[in-house]
Amino acid sequence: MAEFKKTTNLRFPRGGKNVTKEQEYWKDFEFPVTVKDYAGITHINFSPLVPYQFVTSSSTRVQIYNPLTSKVDKTISRFKDVVYSGILRDDGKLLVAGGAEALVRIFDVSCRAILRTFKGHEKPIQVTKFLADNTHIMSCSDDQTVRCWDIPSETEVVKFDDHSDYVRCGCINPASKDVIVSGSYDHTVKLFDLRSKSSILSVDHGQPVESVLMFPGGGIFLSAGGNYVKVWDALAGGRLLATISDHHKTITCMCFSAKYDRLLTGSLDRHVKVHDVTTYKTVAGVTFSSPILSVGISADDQTLAVGMADGLLSIKHRKQVEKRKEKAKSKRTGPGSSYQYYVKGHMFQPKQNDLLVDHRRKEKLQKYDVYLRKFEHSKALDAALQVKVRTVTPNVTITIMQELIRRDVINSALSGRDEQWLRIMVTFIRKNISNTSFTSTLVDISNLLLDIYSPVVADSPAVTNALKSLKNTLKQELEFQENLHEVSGMLDSILAASQSRPCLLDINTDFLATPGAVNGVS
Repeated sequence: MAEFKKTTNLRFPRGGKNVTKEQEYWKDFEFPVTVKDYAGITHINFSPLVPYQFVTSSSTRVQIYNPLTSKVDKTISRFKDVVYSGILRDDGKLLVAGGAEALVRIFDVSCRAILRTFKGHEKPIQVTKFLADNTHIMSCSDDQTVRCWDIPSETEVVKFDDHSDYVRCGCINPASKDVIVSGSYDHTVKLFDLRSKSSILSVDHGQPVESVLMFPGGGIFLSAGGNYVKVWDALAGGRLLATISDHHKTITCMCFSAKYDRLLTGSLDRHVKVHDVTTYKTVAGVTFSSPILSVGISADDQTLAVGMADGLLSIKHRKQVEKRKEKAKSKRTGPGSSYQYYVKGHMFQPKQNDLLVDHRRKEKLQKYDVYLRKFEHSKALDAALQVKVRTVTPNVTITIMQELIRRDVINSALSGRDEQWLRIMVTFIRKNISNTSFTSTLVDISNLLLDIYSPVVADSPAVTNALKSLKNTLKQELEFQENLHEVSGMLDSILAASQSRPCLLDINTDFLATPGAVNGVS
């Protein structure tokens, strides 16, 4: 009996870049701890003190997490409406928060008691922060104002109303106790000096501003809005230094790494991008499952926290080098690694008449190979359409389909299916038919499905909608190919013109270089 030969997964060509050390560094995290909250995580703030606790603001509560355990240490829920910003003071003893109640509150972290309540804003407060002197706080509100408050006297120090729309973000100047920055939906970023009554600098970002940051030196600040980040020189009167545009959707949050040499940006496109602040180029990226509202990283770069719009909080811890070494050492020095176990059996010398038994380890087959071996073709196709297979390794699914076509059993494998299976199959085709390596196989499968199920497909709204989506995808792909052909023709014309122009220049140069050419004598 011939031995069964397992399916060899086809390797389709694909483009790719070499993984840099920077990308390896930002991917060197352990499996994330995911926490589900009641609403979107609007703000994340890390304490600069060990063990680098961080605060999350969500729904009507502020929670303080311990990064060592990834669990909540304390919860402050003394809010009647949504809270937008919870910030720890540098010493970790006080916390300030504002929200939809239009109140600014200061809490004692140890007992969660309200120490101060500041009233004056008329609409929800989006940002609250301690100033550099730790005795004043700033607040930015939807009432288009930026205010500064004195903590000991519980009074308003100054009020700025230069903005003409919601003020959704703000930050302080780490190098000065008097300078603050605010960003508004009126597309402007303004710098305020608490010693004056109006803004001292204003720049136009061009989009509603969602986040602002300032470097520790106080000379350069950044604004994020739309799908780009702009870098401004405050000392040069607001001169634009650089523009970063690597996101596809609105950038909602920014933060610096521990050494201020990397800028992290989070966006509604579900990506966190890492940028080098010297060149402002993207050096790495991390993908998440939902649109991102907030991002923060600890002062030692060991913990990355990301808050998402669906209430998920992702906590990632960097892998420790010591743990890796211990794990590798434990593999080398197991219970049987001592000298007596090492030499056991090594001193044995075989004799001439000893019987040698060849032990062959049984090869483990994948599920689809097991079914192919039993000629259960429908089950083999089902195994290849499992979620982990079709989403992570679609080339395996295509390989099984090609094997069924080669065996001439594809019709029987596709027949007799229910509504849910057809919807999964059509969805898989829609997601992968644009891949040129898969197109020919999936087009054949699509034609067979239409031939088999065309009399009954109208009875299922789910399958009908899936086929309509497939039709739209094919239409878009055809339009894309037509546009590519047009662009290719334009490029050919441009290249042809660029190649012919130097020739004309050479001819004219040769003509002028000919003796007597100026006088018309050849």
